[in-house]
Amino acid sequence: MAHSYLIAKESSGIAYPEPVADHVDRVVAQWAAERPDLDVSPMEVFGRLKRLYRLVDAELNRTFAEHGLDAASFDVLATLKRSGPPYRLTPTGLMQSAMVTSGAITQRLDRLEARGLVTRTRSDLDRRSRDVELTPEGHALIERALPAHLATEHRILADLDDTGTAALVEAMRTLLVTLDDGPV
Repeated sequence: MAHSYLIAKESSGIAYPEPVADHVDRVVAQWAAERPDLDVSPMEVFGRLKRLYRLVDAELNRTFAEHGLDAASFDVLATLKRSGPPYRLTPTGLMQSAMVTSGAITQRLDRLEARGLVTRTRSDLDRRSRDVELTPEGHALIERALPAHLATEHRILADLDDTGTAALVEAMRTLLVTLDDGPV
């Protein structure tokens, strides 16, 4: 069975450098030898996604830690920041935007409030609920952490050209639209 990159290379007539074999190539080759009756090609995608997630997650967590954050805290602060002035959301709105459970958002907010990065105040629209708002300290922290986060992401993607990045984005978007039924 030819790998997809070999098929693309052969059909395009463009000379591409031969890719270096990775761990997933070895796993797929072992399965192909052990079970030649099965099409194990999906493992090329999912094995790499899994390995990439672990590697990328570790890189991003190092950047968050440099700012005294973890991924969950960054997510809440970034969600409030991107919501625009007055940088305030209901816990439900925050939960939907961050795509986490109510229990998870409560724990995150408790930690961030204890650090003085967010406040919870009675809602102007519904006195029974509380809004979550960035404090000046939380705003300043996300303003410092966001450029570092983006620099890390740029560094991770540096070996892809614009065409490769666009193809990766489109392929992932297609899968997410097909599989994800969550809010936009």
